[in-house]
Amino acid sequence: MSTNPLINEPVEDLASRLEAMTDDEVFMIMSALEKASDISREDAAEEILPRIALTESEIERRYPGELLAPYRNWKQRQPLL
Repeated sequence: MSTNPLINEPVEDLASRLEAMTDDEVFMIMSALEKASDISREDAAEEILPRIALTESEIERRYPGELLAPYRNWKQRQPLL
């Protein structure tokens, strides 16, 4: 079991929190989830992938028609990511 609160938190709770977050916070969550999926075992993927999809949906809701371009642009501007 992961100790990452993003993974342990119920998906419904994450969904409600995402709506109230700033864009930077949502992008940081997405980045953390991507990193977790890169280092995670296959069985943990079933916990991480729905959260990634939920976060992608929130980004797309905020930026209609831009898909994940705002996130990719943000990521390029982050020197330590």
